[in-house]
Amino acid sequence: MSSEENSESEGNIEGTIKAVTGLVKEVPLYEDAIKPVAQETGKALQTVGRTVNAALMPVRGLVWGIEKIEEFVNSKVSKKLENTPTDKICSPDPAVAGPALESLRYTGHKEKLSELYANLLASAMDLDTAKTAHPGFVEIIRNMSSDEAKVLEYIIKHQVAPIVNIIRVLAKQGGEVAVHELVSTLGVDAGCEHKDLTASYLINLERLGLVEIPRESHLTKADAYDRISNDPSVKTALEQLNKAGEESKGELKKYYVRGTVFGKQFSNACVVSRDKT
Repeated sequence: MSSEENSESEGNIEGTIKAVTGLVKEVPLYEDAIKPVAQETGKALQTVGRTVNAALMPVRGLVWGIEKIEEFVNSKVSKKLENTPTDKICSPDPAVAGPALESLRYTGHKEKLSELYANLLASAMDLDTAKTAHPGFVEIIRNMSSDEAKVLEYIIKHQVAPIVNIIRVLAKQGGEVAVHELVSTLGVDAGCEHKDLTASYLINLERLGLVEIPRESHLTKADAYDRISNDPSVKTALEQLNKAGEESKGELKKYYVRGTVFGKQFSNACVVSRDKT
């Protein structure tokens, strides 16, 4: 940049500073007019501030420091490696260990997620399993809730799980509309805290590449969908759809969910507990 351009740039900055300074100097002229409003606004902000601080206080206590993370490694991760021969224990890939330990600062208090990180770190420190500890698994855990970890664990363990869409079949138009999507008993079976969010969990797990839902296939076992179809909420939804008469009717469109190859690798490295006790 030339000296002329520098001078021009400095001049612009100086001019801006002077303009802002000039505006600030004008503010006292209106102090009497705005003072009552400012006082009331200040009181309101103080009240909100106190409320926010009170709400954040428990969170501050949950954020882990270095001492807490060291304690986690020395206890939980060590426990998972206690049956691994010492000559098989290796330094983990920093691309796995670094982000995993950093993530524990904010999720370590969540038992299910901290368990995933412990399994991942242990897998990364075992020569026999280190290759399965993909660096991308840390980011996947960051994008999962505790309930989603439970759902994934259940799906991988049972290989497949039935799901349905509750649809409205339009007789005259010859089409169909999904009224309730990805309905299942997974929330109950996996022991989720928020069972009503199971459909959203499945969407996120599918997005992360851990499960897949073939849209043109269904399970052929005779009683595979009985628990879903006999669920009181499903029956009620179908009854309401069938009240419309001959114009439309309610039906169940059957699907299933299963783990992907990538999901199974994630499960082996992070979900399946290495504890031998």
